[in-house]
Parts: sequence; C-alpha cells; structure tokens
Amino acid sequence: MITIYGIPACNTMKKAFDFLKNQSVSYEFHDYKKKSISPETLSLFLEKLGPATVLNKNGSTYKQLDDDTKKSLENPDSLFEFLQQKTSAIKRPILVDGERILAGFDEEKMHAWLNK
Repeated sequence: MITIYGIPACNTMKKAFDFLKNQSVSYEFHDYKKKSISPETLSLFLEKLGPATVLNKNGSTYKQLDDDTKKSLENPDSLFEFLQQKTSAIKRPILVDGERILAGFDEEKMHAWLNK
C-alpha cells in the first residue's frame, strides 16, 4: 500500500490526490497536521532522498526564514529538528511504497514510479 505524506490544503497535494484517483491507485494519507512525522520516517526521507530534496526551499515556510536560520539548516542536526517542528517545510508530496520513495509532484515521474 502506498502512503502519501503531506498536508491536505496544499495545491500540489491536491494534484497528487487527483492523479492517484485518476490512475485508480489506492493509498493511505499521512497528514502532517494531524500526525506530524516520526523521527524514523524523517530519517528515512533524509537518507533516501537527501536534505536538498526533503527541504522545500520553494515554500513560504522556508522563504519567510531569516538568512541566519537558513544558514543554520545546512547543519544536519538543525535541519532535522527544524523539519520535525515545521513539517510544512517538507517537500510535498512524498510517496512511499515499501523501499521505494518519490518526492514532489511530476505527473510523468509519478506515472513511471507507479509502474515500476
């Protein structure tokens, strides 16, 4: 079963939900606003995807940070703590199916990922 991580009010998430529905793909939704994110799951995302992918620098949460805070996120421990507290700064969506993980919404990439 695929798990999709994110927040429901995000336009990118809505596109992903619509895409999965149109592909008749069943999934479980992990809502960061209701369930946050476990340290184990965040560690897995950072390990498999890398910090540059997991941290959503295009989102308003990141853009509103001052330069010193942005610089501090180059430290892995600071980044981990920040993402635990500010899940809205995690790239959306992140899809997990067993050992396979995909970050972000790109219709072609998602289609290829689903058909592996």
